[in-house]
Amino acid sequence: MLKYNQDIRRKLLAWYDKTKRDLPWRKTKDPYSIWVSEIMLQQTQVKTVIPYYERWIKILPTIDKLANAPEQKILKLWEGLGYYSRAKNLKKSALIIHKKMNGNLPKTVKDLQNLPGIGRYTAGAISSIAFGLKAPIIDGNVKRVFSRLFCINDNGTTSSFENCLWEIAEDLLPVRRPGDFNQALMELGATVCTPKSPTCQQCPVRTICHAFLKDSVNKFPSTKKKISSKKIEVSAGIITKNKMVYIQQRVKNGLMGGLWEFPGGKREKGESLEECLKREIKEELRATIEISEKVMTIKHTYTNFRVILHVFDCQLQDKIIRPNGCEQWKWVSLSNLKKYPFPAANVKIVKYLTEK
Repeated sequence: MLKYNQDIRRKLLAWYDKTKRDLPWRKTKDPYSIWVSEIMLQQTQVKTVIPYYERWIKILPTIDKLANAPEQKILKLWEGLGYYSRAKNLKKSALIIHKKMNGNLPKTVKDLQNLPGIGRYTAGAISSIAFGLKAPIIDGNVKRVFSRLFCINDNGTTSSFENCLWEIAEDLLPVRRPGDFNQALMELGATVCTPKSPTCQQCPVRTICHAFLKDSVNKFPSTKKKISSKKIEVSAGIITKNKMVYIQQRVKNGLMGGLWEFPGGKREKGESLEECLKREIKEELRATIEISEKVMTIKHTYTNFRVILHVFDCQLQDKIIRPNGCEQWKWVSLSNLKKYPFPAANVKIVKYLTEK
């Protein structure tokens, strides 16, 4: 087993040195930059993250800058990346590091996991890549690589399977270059040992991969039945007055809290889209509207549900509005609309208004 592990390390590191992708966070050993990249990469594709990471590091290059940045600025930088709790946890962690740790990111997995938004995987990645400590990682890519390399599946016992994977990761991890080895595992899963149509002929460890040798790569890991995501239909209104548009801020402790949006909500059973919007505006603004026309339909997919957003131009029928259920509300000029952070679907409404 010792020689087998040594072969994996040697082959994988040699392959990584030769073929690794040129990614911006691989050009630095700055712990803060590596931390930011790892948080952004959670459940998000590399190609999506790159421009967000580069913009973030340019505007907020240090922990102190992040700790002192207003939340609205942070949410605007994160706009469109999704899972906004990640951005909020970065801010919370930066404040803790700034106030209690002399501005220095912790090095060990144990200490890193005490910070908001950092779990075992992220802690291992930061500890090994930024500080060169022997800290294993398991993410979706590594899980798939190990499942095929050792021909192991969860067989319905997920916790036992996870424990087995962490033990393998611990055993395989070299004392020298642990960060590079962890990145090599992730790189292999992301570029070669992919979920569908893996390119096994390009794999540096194919000659010692049990699934490849048994011609059963596609059997590992076992796939779970996908649960069909729920479809939600939403009506939203563009309400303008004196060349200003109405927007409201979502309550800070709720879903996508702190982001701004156009008023509206979910369609209830038996309602038309127009009836839905009139009811929602009545509830949210305590006002009545006249609907002019439908201007666009936006489809957006979240982790567990799909939203179809129907957007209408509207006119207020009341001189006074009394918004409730939101953090705050504003009338904003079109030229200033892009200064506010919106959820991804609402960003498309902003684009429609500012570019038409």
